[in-house]
Amino acid sequence: MAGPLRFADRLLGLPPAPARRVSVERDLRIPMPDGVVLAADLRRPRGAGPLPAVLIRTPYGKERPALRLFAGVLARRGLQVVVQNVRGVPGSGGEFRAFHREKDDGLATLAWLRAQPWCDGRVAMAGASYLGFTAWAVAPYADPPLEALGLGVTASEFASSFYPGGALALHNTLIWSSLMGTQGDGARPLHNRRVRRAMRHLPVGEADTVAIGRPEPFFQEVTGHAGSGGDFWKATDHSGGVPETTAPATMVTGWWDLFLRRQLRDFAALQAAGRDVRITIGPWGHDTKALRAMLIDQVSWLDAHLNGGKARLRQAPVRLHLQGAGRWLDFDHWPPPGTKPTPLYLSRSLSWDVPADAERATFVYDPLDPTPSVGGPLLSPGKGGQRDNTRIERRHDVVVLTGAPLERDLDIIGPVSATVHVRTNTGHGDLFLRLCDVDRDGVSRNVTDGILRLTPDHATADGIVRAEIEMHPTAYRFPRGHRLRVMLAGGAFPRFARNPGTGEPAGEAVATRRTRFEVFRGAAYPSAVHLPVRDGGV
Repeated sequence: MAGPLRFADRLLGLPPAPARRVSVERDLRIPMPDGVVLAADLRRPRGAGPLPAVLIRTPYGKERPALRLFAGVLARRGLQVVVQNVRGVPGSGGEFRAFHREKDDGLATLAWLRAQPWCDGRVAMAGASYLGFTAWAVAPYADPPLEALGLGVTASEFASSFYPGGALALHNTLIWSSLMGTQGDGARPLHNRRVRRAMRHLPVGEADTVAIGRPEPFFQEVTGHAGSGGDFWKATDHSGGVPETTAPATMVTGWWDLFLRRQLRDFAALQAAGRDVRITIGPWGHDTKALRAMLIDQVSWLDAHLNGGKARLRQAPVRLHLQGAGRWLDFDHWPPPGTKPTPLYLSRSLSWDVPADAERATFVYDPLDPTPSVGGPLLSPGKGGQRDNTRIERRHDVVVLTGAPLERDLDIIGPVSATVHVRTNTGHGDLFLRLCDVDRDGVSRNVTDGILRLTPDHATADGIVRAEIEMHPTAYRFPRGHRLRVMLAGGAFPRFARNPGTGEPAGEAVATRRTRFEVFRGAAYPSAVHLPVRDGGV
């Protein structure tokens, strides 16, 4: 075992660890208060006495190679790692209900772990994506507190990522639920044509059955509560406890990760509370590049906080990659100082100055021929991120507005949003807005976007809605000679479920109506994208 772990150290660029041998104890039985027993594996330095522990809780199976590698690398550094299958995952008892049982089961596991003679009472938690969520489900409530947190491409609250802007995130939800619904039966849902074909099925609430042959509980919960949520997800939201979490935390995320917005809020809340926290934001999505960065980051952080040696850690709380420039930048805060929210107005083209009134821009959205999506924060490897948007921008159901060539480089770093005055003939609709970078050859590539579900409740007496759209944060350089472009559409399918135009719940709608959009622009209705322009302005 020592040989592969030494190779892993070199592969990850980690300092060499002592040549400790690692022992493995499989299928520890950890009882929950309701009698259910959860299974876990323990890796620790052979022959060691009581040590601090790192707890990792997973719905994907404790034998995953990346988890075994991570646990072995930490064990060679004098730590012990407990990797536990969450409730309902093969090897553990009970029924898996995504997000709902992680607080109670996590706290019970923490208490059991601290009571073991081989644990010295100090426990940290780590993980990416759902595994990171299980850490957030424990950290605000742990007493005594956790020693440290390692959090990758994750957040303290996931429900807002199911319905960004009120629209159902169909692609990511069906991809993940199909994966969870076929664990252990040999299916490969990420590469299964049936899953992609199922995204077109109406009603959306049956897409899981079309994809995998049976209803999947998580997908049924998400589609059954789409657009409102109510109190259904309240117990799975741990964001309220973030400021009270005292464990030193390190985070890794990417500009193309679906949980980016929520993770940045977690970071800002910890920083505002004066906690020891840092974040790294790279040019990746929810993928293996993020995983490698997270492994490197968490090994150094957990080693430093459980074994000492904090002086080796970097000092800057924020490290981010400036896309388009190929540079890493360090800052003390998020959002970084030195940026100014600057409106880019929608007129006949794009303008930095408040334009005179312009005629309304119109387009018609047809749910039976929905505006397609390309790129963005997707779970499908190789399909997300920055892509050529030219084909979509030629469609009849979009409005495309383009600015003049830039006279100098333009850097935007921070949150991005848009204010658009819009009216639909049905009172319903999804307004999707995307900011693109058009290069000197005319190729248009997406930088950031956002969506908002419109309802009659949002409208004034004349039917106009002041749509406030939260877009993905970014750090991006538009080079001199490039042009900024904004695309407006009635959706982005299948990334988001189609809006039927009828007001029916997304999971149940079968009937559809074409929706005509009117976008108001000019001095009377100053529709604009608000960009965090860095230094020097435009």
